[in-house]
Amino acid sequence: MDGTAALTSTPPTSTPLSPSGLTSSGLTSSGLDCHHFDAFRCRSCTLLEVPRARQLSDKEAHARSLVDAPVWLPTVAGAGAGFRNKAKMAVGGTVEAPTLGILDRDLVGVDLRDCGLQSPGLTEALDRVAGWVSGAGLVPYDVATRRGELKHVLLTESPDGELMLRLVMRSTALEARIRSRLPGLLASVPRLRVVTLNVQPEHKAVLEGDREIVLTDEATLPMRLATGVTLRLGPRSFFQTNTVVAEALYDQARSWLDRLPEVRTVWDLYCGVGGFALHLAGPGRDVLGVEVSADATAAATKTATELGAPARFVAADATAYALASVDVPDLVVVNPPRRGIGAELAGWLETSGVPHVVYSSCNAESLARDLALMPSLRPVEARLLDMFPHTSHYEVLVLLARGDRP
Repeated sequence: MDGTAALTSTPPTSTPLSPSGLTSSGLTSSGLDCHHFDAFRCRSCTLLEVPRARQLSDKEAHARSLVDAPVWLPTVAGAGAGFRNKAKMAVGGTVEAPTLGILDRDLVGVDLRDCGLQSPGLTEALDRVAGWVSGAGLVPYDVATRRGELKHVLLTESPDGELMLRLVMRSTALEARIRSRLPGLLASVPRLRVVTLNVQPEHKAVLEGDREIVLTDEATLPMRLATGVTLRLGPRSFFQTNTVVAEALYDQARSWLDRLPEVRTVWDLYCGVGGFALHLAGPGRDVLGVEVSADATAAATKTATELGAPARFVAADATAYALASVDVPDLVVVNPPRRGIGAELAGWLETSGVPHVVYSSCNAESLARDLALMPSLRPVEARLLDMFPHTSHYEVLVLLARGDRP
């Protein structure tokens, strides 16, 4: 998921960072030079001063200490800069000079439009969106005084360079103004495919609200992946923030399944818009995706129809669906949020007799707790994917098999 797996302690193999971590050019060997970090305006990249190789080795040591897999495949590292396909920006400043970024301790806006983690396409678009916000008179929400309207700007870029913009507002008071100024926005940012107004009226640290008003003809953003699958992202759909590493994640699961010709039925629990399910669908396989969001399963169903993929989708709670089912598939994929799958679903997997499980985790701590509840399902292979460079977070994918199965 879009959560992360955090190191809670330094693995014993780690050594202190030395001045040799700096290259002659002044860049840290993490591969990213950030003036916001240096000025202490933003310290979100907590490991930015740690060489990238050291970041990876520490994450690997942490994952291996929690997951006892006999085989660890090479880590997928990806780029150290320009990799994010999504920008989640708090809006501050004034209507004349809005900031898109974060709020500091005094609730003052810090502009991070030039964040080095973001793709160049996001950076360029954010500059134009900020100019349009000012011209349209969208007053930034002031947390201290509880006045203003525009709370967040959420921008997602597809591999094709198309964009989805979500304006998180306190109310619909400025909806008519936004609609009237929309042609100007689309002219300024021609790659915009989807624009929405999200309503979040509460005064609390919540990124978005439950109500979404689509302002464009298109309501979904196609994510055309190098794996040959195009996913459809709705405004509230989940997709990994690192496209290249997400492609490797799906490819790895598909590679494992291709080694298991006996697998004919697959469940993808917490399937979202069908990422794993659509990559695992193929001739002779019955693939079912389960996701609580009806919008997500509708998008996944449409994608499956377009691809001619033998996959179907059900809008339901993953745990409740499994516990109520009389069928047991040959393989289950689980891709839960940070909290993991929990005791109920882990207990069902343990007692159901399902031969294989692919577990995709953004939190190795909860993964380890879940594995302890499924002792009959043993790790066969595992792979770390550095979805979140310069932080202590990562994704880990594990293939589990029951008993002595290969």
